[in-house]
Amino acid sequence: MTLAADIAVADPVPPAIGPWRETWLSFSENKGAVAALAVIVVVALVAVFADWVAPYSPIAQDRDAFLAPPFWAEGGSAKFLLGTDDVGRDMLSRLIHGARYSLLIGCIVITISLSVGVLLGLVAGYVRGMVEELIMRLMDIMLAIPALLLAIVIVAILGPSLTNAIIAVAITYLPHFTRMVRATVIAEMTKDYVTAARVSGARALRLMFVTVLPNCAAPLIVLATLNFSSAILDAAALGFLGLGAQPPTPEWGTMLAKAREFVQSAWWVVTFPGLAVLVTVLAFNLAGDGLRDALDPKLKR
Repeated sequence: MTLAADIAVADPVPPAIGPWRETWLSFSENKGAVAALAVIVVVALVAVFADWVAPYSPIAQDRDAFLAPPFWAEGGSAKFLLGTDDVGRDMLSRLIHGARYSLLIGCIVITISLSVGVLLGLVAGYVRGMVEELIMRLMDIMLAIPALLLAIVIVAILGPSLTNAIIAVAITYLPHFTRMVRATVIAEMTKDYVTAARVSGARALRLMFVTVLPNCAAPLIVLATLNFSSAILDAAALGFLGLGAQPPTPEWGTMLAKAREFVQSAWWVVTFPGLAVLVTVLAFNLAGDGLRDALDPKLKR
């Protein structure tokens, strides 16, 4: 009895760790991903409370301050911390409100692509046959066209606007989600738990959405996070080309397009929107990499 008690005290059974806590512990080991997550939280808070954080309206013009430099530069003023653009609009206020547009674009694009892609991928992976061939060949055709070129063609057909740019970018990311879901469904359909559910009388819709789909969640979360940053970048590219949000909308890509002619004379008009896109996209990419490492058992340390 004493020996058994000593063994029990010496080797206590470690407490069970929940899946969410385990994922967070693995994610927190990546310091770059944690820093990126902090940046994303800050950008999201700024976007949500833009009306209170921004010192001025993003479209308000000060006719006495055209192309005013940042406050630390010669001729700058504390009234406009990051300077003004060519029509006297405060750059800081426009950047803050631009964060709202960029995050909104990413959320809508990923929601549309993920929803339609999951549906098509589930159908292709479960039904197979001619239905699978039809869906996957259509996805292959879309993947054969460069994403930005396809988005430009779609916007050219629908007309330049922020809404049509969102639709175009969402369509370009649809094949990625469809192919991933189809591959995951095909792999999961051969496993014992699916066979047991089928033998127990589960119908097709229950098998697809209740039994198989939850096991596709981990790779989908990672792909959605990484594509979120790409969606922001592509929407900014369309705005830069004049096919996305139209002036005076304070979208970062549109701000860059408007500032092209002032690259040498007013560097701040170009630099700050570019930095905003760079930091936000980089943060989502780093967070997506950390999330992939945390959710993939093969990559956990």
